[in-house]
Amino acid sequence: MFEDFDSCYRAVQSRDSRFDGWFFTGVTSTGIYCRPSCPAITPKPQNVRFYPTAAAAQQAGFRACMRCRPDASPGSPEWMGRADVAARAVRLILDGTVDREGVQGLARRLGYSERQLHRVLLAEVGTGALALARAQRAQTARLLLQTTDVPITQVALGAGFASVRQFNDTVRAVFAKTPTELRRQAQQRTPFAGTAGTIQAIGIRLAHRRPLAARHLLGFLGMRAIPSLESYDGTTYSRSLRLPGGDGSVSLEAVPGEDGIKAVFMLEDLRDLTAAISRCRHLLNLDADPVAIDGDLGRDPLLGALVRRTPGIRMPGGADGFELAVRAIVGQQVSVAAARTVAGRLVVAAGRPLQSPTPTVTHTFPSPEEVASLARRRADAFPMPASRRKSIAALAEALAEDALSIDPGSDPEAVRGGLLALPGVGPWTAGYVAMRALGDPDGFLPTDLGVRHALEGLGAAGDPRSAAGLAERWRPWRAYAVAHLWNSLSGPTEK
Repeated sequence: MFEDFDSCYRAVQSRDSRFDGWFFTGVTSTGIYCRPSCPAITPKPQNVRFYPTAAAAQQAGFRACMRCRPDASPGSPEWMGRADVAARAVRLILDGTVDREGVQGLARRLGYSERQLHRVLLAEVGTGALALARAQRAQTARLLLQTTDVPITQVALGAGFASVRQFNDTVRAVFAKTPTELRRQAQQRTPFAGTAGTIQAIGIRLAHRRPLAARHLLGFLGMRAIPSLESYDGTTYSRSLRLPGGDGSVSLEAVPGEDGIKAVFMLEDLRDLTAAISRCRHLLNLDADPVAIDGDLGRDPLLGALVRRTPGIRMPGGADGFELAVRAIVGQQVSVAAARTVAGRLVVAAGRPLQSPTPTVTHTFPSPEEVASLARRRADAFPMPASRRKSIAALAEALAEDALSIDPGSDPEAVRGGLLALPGVGPWTAGYVAMRALGDPDGFLPTDLGVRHALEGLGAAGDPRSAAGLAERWRPWRAYAVAHLWNSLSGPTEK
């Protein structure tokens, strides 16, 4: 959209928050870049430049507006569900891959050379991988500086900077203030008493676009909460996180009357904050564009009433691709309650105990290596039918040996093909993983029993062939149609 100057300028004139994160406005007369909804006086057209990402605006020499905080905009829906290299690269960068593995590691994951990847990103995103990672570090640094009392040297480390000098230079370039000045501006911060090697608590707000059916979203996750891994008390959803530098946990809550989802992270390694935020945003599907989705589905004669009853429904993603795939295999043809029980036993048998557990969240979900090792040592380790034990063991071996990858940079078609090649994995399981773990907005499950019952309850034919034909008119938002259909079976209404 940012290439259409007139449309972008009209959005800026109207301060339309729907476009926050879609593009950024650079103002040549001030050297500042803003989100479209910035409350400042609208600049003259001749002084305006539009950019597809905050990183591209920073690369062009603009610094972030301290009034509208454009770096805190919701992520662009542009990268959701796309399978091209640029979108997959952006998702991996948001997960912190460049900080951990460098541009070379990012390119290797995508099967490209560094030069090829740079050309693709420059054409699609307006800047390269290093600039995108730098913008991500700057955002994490501002969050830590303005919301916590974490010592500034640890902020630099936690945000992913290689040195304190690089951290200072980046903060000055992006915000035109020193780290100390940024911290002084914060009105309220969470006290921090941790030191290196201890569990560190970080509380932040996760931005999103309105409307958001928060109760439905957290309730969906809570209904499927695996014992020892997750919990839900009707208000707050909590779970453990297996992260690159160590384990952690998060509590997520939608506070009535307040913007954003309140997130409190407990991390063994502060450097995992970027990855933890990215995974929670994906889990809650916070970068979706509910206005566009509800607008399209709301005009459908079958789904319209469901959309009006519960606007802003999201199709939840997943915190970990392997975990989501195991959930899908375990959940085949069994009730939600039975699947939770079986998965909970697997978590306790193979997962790692948390350093700082709560009464309800005590373990991480096991890694592919841990599950594969357990399967080799104890063939009967998984309390489930033999065919599903075989499927989970084969999945774990494939991921442990890098024959298959289910992460933000994975090619959806390659994932589907790899899953279907495993014993006991069919189209429903592969489709469910693509829809949630990979965030495919157009995923659909024509053979799903819940979809069938929901369609029949609405007076439509629910057999797979009829369901698939009917769903053609819901493209490209078929996954959200599935969410509305599932929700129609339980009947909760967002208030």
